[in-house]
Amino acid sequence: MEINNNTIIKDNDPKIRDKSFVVSLPLMQEDRELMEDMLRYVKESTIPEIAEAKNLRPAVGISAIQVGVPKQLTAIVCTDIDKNGNEVHYEYALVNPKIISYSVQKAYLEGGEGCLSVESVHEGFVPRHARVKVEAYDMLQNKTITIRAHGYLAIVLQHEIDHFSGVLFYDTINKENPFEPIPGAQVI
Repeated sequence: MEINNNTIIKDNDPKIRDKSFVVSLPLMQEDRELMEDMLRYVKESTIPEIAEAKNLRPAVGISAIQVGVPKQLTAIVCTDIDKNGNEVHYEYALVNPKIISYSVQKAYLEGGEGCLSVESVHEGFVPRHARVKVEAYDMLQNKTITIRAHGYLAIVLQHEIDHFSGVLFYDTINKENPFEPIPGAQVI
């Protein structure tokens, strides 16, 4: 499937709010190919020459519903900084990811969030859990894994998993005071 800015479903299309279905394992060939296409999109979207040539918006993740497929599939490629100040690269092709535990402490991105399916600007803090534990089958490792995430990766995982329920990042921004401080939250 050719994925670019023209084929990604936008938030004015009610399909983006559809619930995504659990995917059966082992993966069918069509699911494997879709996951490969989504992973390729995310990787290529951050290479300026390729992104411009293929009409890709920069991304760290994409979920299948964003290309009109209501299945619990998401591809994530991002870089974060660990507690020692070292860069850590994450790359996942997750099937049926599920948050199995999370911290009480909240976190949010200081600059707000964006989404391939949202072209207009929605400013404000998006409250997320500071830490999450996610279980999923990872197609890249060909096994079920547990991800203990904090910081940026935790936010990316929650953002993508929200797509499975039809939730967009701006749904949880405080409508009356978008930049109201979130008590005790980690600012990322």
